[in-house]
This record gives sequence, structure tokens and C-alpha cells, in this order.
Amino acid sequence: MFTLYNAQIDAIALHRVGNKSRNEPLHLSKDHLQLDDEISVLLKQYFFSPFNQKEVNYYRFSHEVDLEYHPVYQAVHRIFENPQELHEQSKDIAAHLYEQSRHAHINNGELYVAHFSEVRLDNEKIDAIGIFKSEVKQDFFEFSWENENLNIHLRRGISTQKLDKGCLIFNTQSEEGYKVLTVDRNRYDAKYWPEAFLSIAPLTDEVYFTKNYLKLCKDFAKDVVLEAEDKQQEVLFMNRAMNHFASRDTFEETHFLNDVIENPALIPEFKHYKTERGPKYSIEDVSSFGIANQAVSEARRKFKNQIHLDTNIHIKLDFINPESAEKFVEKGWDEERQMYYYLLYFNKENKS
Repeated sequence: MFTLYNAQIDAIALHRVGNKSRNEPLHLSKDHLQLDDEISVLLKQYFFSPFNQKEVNYYRFSHEVDLEYHPVYQAVHRIFENPQELHEQSKDIAAHLYEQSRHAHINNGELYVAHFSEVRLDNEKIDAIGIFKSEVKQDFFEFSWENENLNIHLRRGISTQKLDKGCLIFNTQSEEGYKVLTVDRNRYDAKYWPEAFLSIAPLTDEVYFTKNYLKLCKDFAKDVVLEAEDKQQEVLFMNRAMNHFASRDTFEETHFLNDVIENPALIPEFKHYKTERGPKYSIEDVSSFGIANQAVSEARRKFKNQIHLDTNIHIKLDFINPESAEKFVEKGWDEERQMYYYLLYFNKENKS
């Protein structure tokens, strides 16, 4: 969990990076950027707003040989070691981005490299580095009062509401490639920013494994449990899965299968499904890991435990304890109407 509310811009560099394949230049500023308080506030809003989202996926810098050959990692590492080097290291970052800007669809734009203090990550105060790029220009009107007349002028500039590309690097886990967040609003070339420039890989920690294993469970429930049984059993399976994760600190696959899958015939189905689909979630060889409670809570909020019927009736199984659904909800077949039905038991209606 991170918060940027009290973050301060300690230093920032600004350069313009063209598209090298179109022979557009790389303009490197001589000195770092001087900011007043008003612009600092707007820049922080511009930089940080895309990262204030419920679901967070962490990455790390990665290199096939060693991180000492990773240009962005090395520049960031030097800035963390000595923040006074930010401007010089930002030139190396800009030059590296310029070398990767060879695709015809890549836009030129302004590159910002900033050092932040007063950032909180997992309740610890640390510093961070941000690398951002603005690309898409928008038209806006500017007005002037001249010779007793109000005139209108067309200008082009950057909206403070839409950051095109950016990443935040937190000063932690440096030997493993830091903890990195990234955003890319313009996906004309999905590999340009995260792969060619940043060269990042998912951070495979307990949050990553918890989140991806629950995604596997959700897909299994939809693709296998729903097809083999019915919607009620799909919802019940996911409720049991969620509660299994929520009640434990560590995950053991054997315990999970025995606890969650009530139909023994579905256990080999799950193992086969994981073998086939596991690589999609990078958990094909994972059978035990620490459980991240935050990831479980996020998955529970996103899971829609509802049964939608073709008679325009919806049943929401809002149970913390999945056994309640089996005890108070029954499914049957009406011979006279030739229709399925659900029978619900309750003591009183909730008036709220």
C-alpha cells in the first residue's frame, strides 16, 4: 500500500524527446527545472492521478544478464544514491528513450524525471523517482484584452488531467530491481514503454501470486464449474475459495483443493486446468506461497456473486459463510411449468 498525499518534488528535469526514425531531435535542457508552488501542485496532480487506482500491479526492472547493464535501473540507482545527480542522469534516461523511439507511431513529447520525498510505502517513509512523458497536445483558447477589445487566440498544449506515460520507482528492494508502477494511456505500441524503454517484469511476490491464483480460480469457476454444474455452484465455489484465502496466512494447494472443491471429480479437472492455463498467470509451478490479505480483499470486491435469471430476476448470494447458500437456497425443477426454480428460506425481510 502506498500514499503520495504528502509527496514533495525535490528536483525535476525536463527534456524533449523526438522520434528518431523521423529524424526529430533530442533536446536536452542545460539545467534542472525551477518550479513555483502553483506549478508544483499541478504537476503532482498530473503525475500521480493515474496511479491512484484500486488495483495496483507492481513490477521490477529486469535484464536477461544482469541489472548492471540496465540503463534506466543504473540511472535511477545513481539518483537514489546521490539526488544531486538527477539532472545528469535524466539526460541518460532521455537518450535511452530516444534510442527506443524508432517506431513510426511513436509520438515526440516532453520527458520529466523527478525525485520525490515524503512518499509512504507499506507505512514506511521513503523517496521515489518518477519518469513521465507527455505526448498528446490539445487545442485551447487564450484571451487577451487589447485596444479595448477582447481577443481570442488558439493555442496548443498539454492537459493537466491526462498523463500519457509514466512510472514510479520506489526506493526499496534495489537489488531485486526496485518496486515499480507504470501507466501507459496511449497503447499504439504496447511494448514501447514497458519493454523497450523501461524493461520491467512483474514483481512476483505474495500479492502477485495471491491475485493471480484467485484469477485462475475465477476462470475455472466460469469455464468448468458453471459448465459441469450450475451458476449457484460457480458462486459457491468462489465463495469457498475467497474464504479459504481470507482465513489463512499461507497457501498450500493440497489443503485448498480438499477444502474448496466439494465434488471430488473436479479436483483432477482443476489440476489439468492449472497445467494448461497456469502459464497465463505465471503460476504453473506454484503450489505454496504467503497470502496477501490486501489482494484477497480486492478480489472479493470485484467478484460478482450474483445469479442472473432469464425472467429478469437477480439473486445476490451475499454470504460471508458459503454454507449459508446451501442451507437457505435450493434449486429444483417444476414439471408443470417445465422451468427451474430457486427456493429461498428466511426469517424476515430486511426493510432497509
